Amino acid sequence: MKILVTGGAGFIGSHLVDRFLAEGYEVVCLDNLSAGTMENLSSALKSRAFKFIKGDIRRSGDILKAAAECEAIFHFAANPEVRLGIPREHFENNILGTFNVLEVMRKLDIKDIVFASSSTVYGDATVIPTPEDYAPLKPISVYGASKLSCEALISAYAHIYGFKGLALRYANIVGPRLRHGVIYDFINKLKKNPRVLEILGDGTQRKSYLYIDDAVDATLHIWRKHKKGFDAFNIGSDDSITVLEIAKIVVEAMRLSNVKFYTTGGVNGGRGWKGDVKFMQLSIEKLKNTGWRPRYNSRQAVELTARALVKELGVK
Repeated sequence: MKILVTGGAGFIGSHLVDRFLAEGYEVVCLDNLSAGTMENLSSALKSRAFKFIKGDIRRSGDILKAAAECEAIFHFAANPEVRLGIPREHFENNILGTFNVLEVMRKLDIKDIVFASSSTVYGDATVIPTPEDYAPLKPISVYGASKLSCEALISAYAHIYGFKGLALRYANIVGPRLRHGVIYDFINKLKKNPRVLEILGDGTQRKSYLYIDDAVDATLHIWRKHKKGFDAFNIGSDDSITVLEIAKIVVEAMRLSNVKFYTTGGVNGGRGWKGDVKFMQLSIEKLKNTGWRPRYNSRQAVELTARALVKELGVK
């Protein structure tokens, strides 16, 4: 079976590419390398079953070229920065890009799509842990709104054209190759000044984290279980962790001492930035009922990631 992974040079996408190749699939990666890197594909490039195409989902011709003879598309290409202050970037990379992918699928008669959605579609949920049937969905960032828009498009195409569509609402996925988010930011700040660490917000922000191996396992597990139509699944862990706890884990991983923490106080009640969801933990009961369980909790995922990134970023 030949699989197309859009955004396959990115963080989650490259780990997914590696897993597919390890399991004997043929894999095509389409990526414009705006966030992903060829270094992430260093292992995949050694395989004869792998093909890399530098292209952009904003151009239908690039998708047509990459999707030829593929039987399923794992759509992970997107602008990954929730904090990005340019709404058009999210519209073009996420919404327009997803529309282009779906139109190519319709033209090539590809019926199977797995979409990397996000916990941000829920906004400030009043029910925590938050289940998939929580309503109404009120994203508080343009990023979250764009992901929810993509889910709606996929649902419509699944109903009209008979696609099999999955929207996977990921919690904070962390692990080797991660190049954005709080763990990465903390390490870079401490590399510049190992005595003081600035923490955006009031430090009490609490969210769920999932290690990349668990995320890939869950992705393939539910893809194989899902048989028809459209559905959405939360992908996360059973617990959560605060930003201050993460700061302490990063300091320990870097073997630093006497680091002074400075919290900015944040905006809108201690958030790191406008649009930041302060408290997030997904209910994963629906996924667990299919037979999947995470191996690592949030603290373990952060610890493993901090140690991996310290090594990758050359921290001494």
